[in-house]
Amino acid sequence: MEFSGKLVIAVSSRALFNLDESHHIFETQGKQAYCTYQVEHEEDILEPGFGYELVRKLLAINKLASSSKPLVEVILLSQNSADTGLRIFNSIDHFKLNITRAAFTSGMTPYCYIPAFGAHLFLSANADDVANALAAKYAAATILSGTQRKAASEQLRIAFDGDAVLFSDQSERIYQEQGLAAFTENEKVSAKIPLPGGPFKGFLEALQSIQAQFSEDDSPIRTALVTARSAPAHERVVRTLRKWGIRIDEALFLGGMPKQEFLKAFGADIFFDDQKGHCEDAAPHISTAHVPHGVTNQVKPESE
Repeated sequence: MEFSGKLVIAVSSRALFNLDESHHIFETQGKQAYCTYQVEHEEDILEPGFGYELVRKLLAINKLASSSKPLVEVILLSQNSADTGLRIFNSIDHFKLNITRAAFTSGMTPYCYIPAFGAHLFLSANADDVANALAAKYAAATILSGTQRKAASEQLRIAFDGDAVLFSDQSERIYQEQGLAAFTENEKVSAKIPLPGGPFKGFLEALQSIQAQFSEDDSPIRTALVTARSAPAHERVVRTLRKWGIRIDEALFLGGMPKQEFLKAFGADIFFDDQKGHCEDAAPHISTAHVPHGVTNQVKPESE
């Protein structure tokens, strides 16, 4: 999705608010019971969900903009109906979130509306919707968890894995299929050949376009690359970002070390990774979002 002066994020109702209770009713008692429950409780304010702080901080950037035009817009994409969605908007109003556009699809997957709204990212609690969006070449992630910790800063801090997230899974595929030695040799030989872009390249570009409107010291967004790569495989990453014209604020080359302590030290508000295990390890400390893209997420055929 190209950047046209405004960063657009599409978020599902279950990513924005805690709908665990009503979702349990849907799964155990069916759609009609769910609809009845939501209508009966539509004046009850929902608790924030795992994506709430991300959305709140994104929308707060508009208060810092020098122009009257918003730099960020958040769209609600929900499988609720418009009727049951009243509770969602009552909660949005309660928390004073400036969200005015929405698509309610009454149980149908809403990912098809991503390009119509011009969204750079779709964040959902529904793994199937996310998989559909990624298959259609849109940046998307399944938010898995979060924490209730109070953010140390109002600056929005976003951390990304590299391969299969910011970059394609081309190199990761070599590592998975041929091992670390083959991966390292390939990256040395290809050090000056830029990596192909991954599903989150456009989102990172849009974030940088927002950052460029502020001085580096006053930027409301700070980004980090947190990757299992180490030297000499770091060079190709550095040259790729240079070729793309993207400045990432911090780059952590961990050589396979666990990521969670580094994410805590960075103060990440959210971390995007293609490997679900990495997300689950970080989950007790920060909000995590799984990007089910690339070779590590392909279903392997059962051995006969």
